[in-house]
Amino acid sequence: MGRLTGKSVVVTGASSGMGNEIVKLFVEEGANVIAVARRKERLKALAESLKDAEGTVIAYPGDISARETNEAMIEEAIKQFGKFDVLVNNAGVMDDMSPIGDITDEKYEHVFKVNVYGPMCAMRKAVQTFLARQTGGCIINVASLGGLRTAAGAIYCASKAAVLSMTKNTGYMYAPNGIRCNAIAPGGFETEISNSMGMPNMNGYGRVKNVLATAPAPGNPKEIAYAALFLASDEATYINGETLIVDGGWNAG
Repeated sequence: MGRLTGKSVVVTGASSGMGNEIVKLFVEEGANVIAVARRKERLKALAESLKDAEGTVIAYPGDISARETNEAMIEEAIKQFGKFDVLVNNAGVMDDMSPIGDITDEKYEHVFKVNVYGPMCAMRKAVQTFLARQTGGCIINVASLGGLRTAAGAIYCASKAAVLSMTKNTGYMYAPNGIRCNAIAPGGFETEISNSMGMPNMNGYGRVKNVLATAPAPGNPKEIAYAALFLASDEATYINGETLIVDGGWNAG
């Protein structure tokens, strides 16, 4: 038996990078997973690659910036698996490194819609579901070291700081109901998130590059999957409202 045998899980941003590795590890550890992302073909390939694993993965194409997707994916977990235990909010996008004087409303709306509004909708639905079923539950938010220090532009850093704040608040508010909410703050990793940045703002990048220069070599997304596995498992039942930094020591300098 795996460490998550029988758990019903929803993972967003599952088509690549950290989300992809989280799905793989969770299913290998016995979880039944609704894998959510926009790229349908990648999700299908992921599900096919895990057909012989202990758990089950079901591809669920959807845009997590939409409230409807965030609510429906949790309802799908209950429909498919009869219950819902763990939410992993992993999907996210970058800004273009702009400092506050250069940001645009369009960039703000896009980044906050994906990085804050989507996870908020999913967390709300998850908490409502956990409370209605009186089962307790677990929420894991993949935030960023950018929520703790200046490792990107103003919008991205603010969005990830918001996620960390929601994490702490949710963990405290619902602890009496057996609901845990924790965050992972990755440093630099080998993922496709930089593809969402486009051409960087040179004013912001000119400042941020000094911080980026101190970063260790990029990490393997599997490291985030192992951190998520621990937080989702029964080994972490007394950890709540916390942020686990996974950055190879970058923040320690």
